[in-house]
Amino acid sequence: MPDRLRLFVLAGEASGDRIGADLVRRLRARIELKTTGVGGADLAGEGLVSMFPMSDLSVMGWSDVLVRLPLLLWRARQVADAIIRQQPDVAVLIDSQVFSRVVAERVRKAGSRVPMLLYVAPAVWVWAPERAAKLKPLFDEVLAVLPFEPKVMAELGGPPTSYVGHPALTRQAMRQALPDRGPFLLLPGSRTGELRRHLGLMRTAVEALRGHPKVSGFVLPTLTHLQDRLVAEVADWPAPVEVVAGATRDAAVVGAVGALAVSGTVTLELAMAGVPMVVTYVGDRGQAKRYARLERPPMVGLPNIVAGREVVPELLFPGEIDFARVPPVLRSLLDDDVAAAAQLAAFREVRALMQEGAPEAPLVDPAERVLAAAAQSRLLIGS
Repeated sequence: MPDRLRLFVLAGEASGDRIGADLVRRLRARIELKTTGVGGADLAGEGLVSMFPMSDLSVMGWSDVLVRLPLLLWRARQVADAIIRQQPDVAVLIDSQVFSRVVAERVRKAGSRVPMLLYVAPAVWVWAPERAAKLKPLFDEVLAVLPFEPKVMAELGGPPTSYVGHPALTRQAMRQALPDRGPFLLLPGSRTGELRRHLGLMRTAVEALRGHPKVSGFVLPTLTHLQDRLVAEVADWPAPVEVVAGATRDAAVVGAVGALAVSGTVTLELAMAGVPMVVTYVGDRGQAKRYARLERPPMVGLPNIVAGREVVPELLFPGEIDFARVPPVLRSLLDDDVAAAAQLAAFREVRALMQEGAPEAPLVDPAERVLAAAAQSRLLIGS
């Protein structure tokens, strides 16, 4: 094991920022650490001085990517050139799949032997199985946050993959019972395109649930740099909405009676805390076309994917939003106590599976995998 580690870390969105901060804390508990790269508030809290604002990379959907393509390509060159120049002991690129792949391709094309790990496996089993093998020349290892992914990556010829769990497992304890009354959480995402496409759905939720006996109010957790913008956005909604960030965000989750959440890591975080939810997603034009070509559209909620069945309702809109579908599903979430209890029971199953991993891929510590990659590289190079 090296006695000092120079880590380059890349996080392109809020969930990756939380994962990156968790990794840095784990590494620092084991070794002297110097960290460079790109991240947001969570990584900044661990001492990272980001090369540029993480928000430059926070895009979702082809339309968003096309609008910001020149900036994204410039940032990819900056990141790749920094890795090549700095020659860190290991580089960990967290999610942001297309951006991370472009960076890795540039680094490898330059002949750099820096160990590169991709933290969060791409959903190759859904959209593009052939992508798994294309990752093998780019990444020394994939750190998967879902227990079945190592097996899938092996079957598809991808890079070596380890199951490392998710920080949501330790962030909050699973509650044992559902509250009789509490705030309802609105989670529209944090990327520009996500907010544009999903805020209308969140407003519909407020309209549908205002005055519901179980709902004490509405809370919209977000990132600090988005707080002022979202306060202005919700100012004229049908009922007051409290926009919170930072530590207040976690406190809101503890007492929540339910949530409407955009598909993503946050759905797993809610499940690990035992918050009943409805998962939603509104696609852009390019995503709608791809979705339409699928013979059997996949589930998108991470709790459903891990469980292998629909344990939370999914409100998906590949194209236009049918707002009339929203109120009945949300009211059922709060009114059907049996269904809510079933969600909580399923979340316990998901949590237990994630705490152990699959038989062929038990849970391992991500810090240990990062240290092993750095140690192996030094052995091969002979330094």
